[in-house]
Amino acid sequence: MIGYVTLGTNDLARGARFYDALAAEMGTPRMMEYDGFIAWGVPNGPAGIGLTKPYNGQPASVGNGVMVALEAKDRAQVDRLYDVALAHGGTCEGKPGPRGDSGFYAGYFRDPDGNKLNAFVMG
Repeated sequence: MIGYVTLGTNDLARGARFYDALAAEMGTPRMMEYDGFIAWGVPNGPAGIGLTKPYNGQPASVGNGVMVALEAKDRAQVDRLYDVALAHGGTCEGKPGPRGDSGFYAGYFRDPDGNKLNAFVMG
């Protein structure tokens, strides 16, 4: 159902470095870049992420309770994505580990603009 998610940034170059690093770990290239907008994903693939300064010219801000979840291939990749995020200006919102008893494993972090993300795997 979701085609892509766009997040706001106040510093596109800084945000691009952050998402380039996550995308490299996931093997997902930039697929579009124009007029202050960058998107990572694969045409006709799963949902991607876009990053842009807000169209209205106002500062980007985060939504309370909004989070983007990145599906990892295994627990080791969850751990790597979390580490990559923190190494590229992200902040911790919950170290990687199991959540509940359903096999859900996730690490939570914020990008340099404060957008909340997680990397997760089920099973």
